[in-house]
Amino acid sequence: MSSVSNISSTLRGQTYDKNGKSDEELEAAAWRERSRIVLNPVASPSAMGLFAFSAATLIVAGNLAGWYGKASTAMYFAPFALAFGGIGQFLAGMWSYKARDTIATVVHTMWGSFWIAYGILWLMIGSKALAMPPGAKSTHLVGVGMWFVMLAILTAVCALAAVAKNIGVFTTLGLLAAGSALLSAGYLSGSHTTVVAAGWVLVASVGAAIYTGASLIFADSYGRTILPLGKFKKDANVPGRVISHPIEYSGGMPGARVGQ
Repeated sequence: MSSVSNISSTLRGQTYDKNGKSDEELEAAAWRERSRIVLNPVASPSAMGLFAFSAATLIVAGNLAGWYGKASTAMYFAPFALAFGGIGQFLAGMWSYKARDTIATVVHTMWGSFWIAYGILWLMIGSKALAMPPGAKSTHLVGVGMWFVMLAILTAVCALAAVAKNIGVFTTLGLLAAGSALLSAGYLSGSHTTVVAAGWVLVASVGAAIYTGASLIFADSYGRTILPLGKFKKDANVPGRVISHPIEYSGGMPGARVGQ
């Protein structure tokens, strides 16, 4: 039989052929015989996304924690946050889609969009299109607080999903969700202490993000685990151990690989 359609039409109305194979088995076998997989290598987009996130978050979280500057200082780092933290991380989200990594696609696109919006907000303030927020200790910003309500919820959902991936990604997203929740509470209530605490938690998420991104880069460069991410496979957590083959797919489809 030369095609799946011929098999289907020939066996229409029959349950089994003379060899005892069902219509479904014959059709599946025909597809397997004629299927071809073309490999399209994809670099790890999360390395770029995590570094973009960590760079933008560190300068903002450091300001929130009171390490430097005042409220108006945000106008100076907003363009960087928009370009690197926003556009850079948003692109990482699009590339994560190509790598078939759902969590990375959602997280990088979501937070990349946030940083773009954050940059636009401060550009509007700098151009006098919006009024300048009050001083550094006046943090009753209900509008901005509502941004972080949904960011905290959605990031927490992704953190729970990341438990199935590895501890590195889970820790990064868990701390990010906690920091976002504190920031939303601080802005909605006007609590300066809560905003400062949020800044410190977000800085902790930056550390986890840098470690996770560095792990992806080193694994790609050296072809083996250098910084373990806490995966649930023993071999993946042993420094120096090769954790993957050039062609693999955990779901059983040879020639294709899901995720990073």
